[in-house]
Amino acid sequence: MAPRKNAKGGGGSSSGGGGGGSGSGSTSAGSSSPGARREAKHGGQKNGRRGGLSGSSFFTWFMVIALLGVWTSVAVVWFDLIDYEEVLGKLGVYDADGDGDFDVDDAKVLLAKKKKPKLLNKFDKTIKTELDAAEKLRKRGKIEEAVNAFEEIVRKYPQSPRARYGKAQCEDDLAEKRRSNEVLRRAIETYQEVASLPDVPTDLLKLSLKRRSERQQFLGHMRGSLLTLQRLVQLFPSDTSLKNDLGVGYLLIGDNDNAKKVYEEVLNVTPNDGFAKVHYGFILKAQNKIAESIPYLKEGIESGDPGTDDGRFYFHLGDAMQRVGNKEAYKWYELGYKRGHFASVWQRSLYNVNGLKAQPWWTPRETGYIDLVKSLERNWKLIRDEGLAVMDKARGLFLPEDENLREKGDWSQFTLWQQGRKNENACKGAPKTCSLLEKFPETTGCRRGQIKYSIMHPGTHVWPHTGPTNCRLRMHLGLVIPKDGCKIRCANETKTWEEGKVLIFDDSFEHEVWQDASSFRLIFIVDVWHPELSPQQRRSLPAI
Repeated sequence: MAPRKNAKGGGGSSSGGGGGGSGSGSTSAGSSSPGARREAKHGGQKNGRRGGLSGSSFFTWFMVIALLGVWTSVAVVWFDLIDYEEVLGKLGVYDADGDGDFDVDDAKVLLAKKKKPKLLNKFDKTIKTELDAAEKLRKRGKIEEAVNAFEEIVRKYPQSPRARYGKAQCEDDLAEKRRSNEVLRRAIETYQEVASLPDVPTDLLKLSLKRRSERQQFLGHMRGSLLTLQRLVQLFPSDTSLKNDLGVGYLLIGDNDNAKKVYEEVLNVTPNDGFAKVHYGFILKAQNKIAESIPYLKEGIESGDPGTDDGRFYFHLGDAMQRVGNKEAYKWYELGYKRGHFASVWQRSLYNVNGLKAQPWWTPRETGYIDLVKSLERNWKLIRDEGLAVMDKARGLFLPEDENLREKGDWSQFTLWQQGRKNENACKGAPKTCSLLEKFPETTGCRRGQIKYSIMHPGTHVWPHTGPTNCRLRMHLGLVIPKDGCKIRCANETKTWEEGKVLIFDDSFEHEVWQDASSFRLIFIVDVWHPELSPQQRRSLPAI
């Protein structure tokens, strides 16, 4: 590569002596005088007329050489001067992973960046030609043909692990192509068949069961995936990466206790495992062990290990630091933003649609939901009275906030709609309010939001936090608002509520609430779809 660099940078003796002129002086480029720079520019001569090509001559030759290069490339392709199949065939001798061709993974093996996996047992080496031919079909995207090819090999050699694994991969690819869960279930079963055969190479066994677990998770079969991961750990108890995967499997079914035990085992053996650290820190924070969680989250992210550069870990590290008064919190939010996990330092939601207008506070006109806002403000007393009646009848209908967002105090909510679904029993307590809202699908159909009463008692502080998604806006209708002591900050602007008036903000931005009044505060929360979402997006986005 060195000669090419010289040719590009003018480091040789060509270009009419320009390289020699600049290279023979003792003054560096960074400290050269204007005169020296002019000399270098004009080929070492002050007047630029001798010892080099003129500017127009140089340009002419440059264009000739460039055109020759272009036409040579065209000729190679057009007249098929190179037999690419032959070239690839020769590279095939460097097929390190037994998948039938030379690719990036093989290059990594040759560069000693990746351990060479062994996918073929002794028998499969005897039918490698047939296996390679089928695998090439799969690699070229001829999935249906590849399926048939591998099925034929499996029919001829039912004890071939590599053939059955190739069949599973093809079914996996076909499921992706056809978006078919039925075909994917077939692939999951075939991966299991691979693991059940005798004399399966260790690497192939791991690959089959790991892929089976991943595809089970994709289908939402979390407990089935967990069983597969448990089997992997039993088969390979010294492989900490498999234990890390098992920990994730427990987290996916909400079993934090067993996940914690797994990561403790990993960290006892490999105390610098970054993946285990961030997940262990995540679990500690979920258990409200805020200060304990910080070093694990921080050191895990800093390790740079695969799986640690995840927005959730930056989110929870910053949040934990805020709660203990550590001013480094925004440093980590900034880093999370720079690495593409957050839309901005303030807007830290994790389930987003790109390109939506983003600002902390909105006016009714900006949202386009003017009719909804007018209806809420016109009927605020009716909404208030039904909320107060529910409070008087049965305080138990207001449930305490359960997302660990309070530093202190008493904050409860009474929910009418959740994820676009109406709570019929709750609406019996506020029938007129629910009837009023039925006219506005932008809120009742918002599957990423809620409609609810929110009561907050004196002495309450809600930590700075962000909502989960940028796909909604949040309306607050003031119902019972004390004169002083209640305020809400969103990003860097703080506002107060007014009875009968609607505040609108984007809760994907950081916000914080204080209730330091002498009596309770009651508001009505109405989430709406972000106005820039299309009808198709509103129908297809999964609920949160």
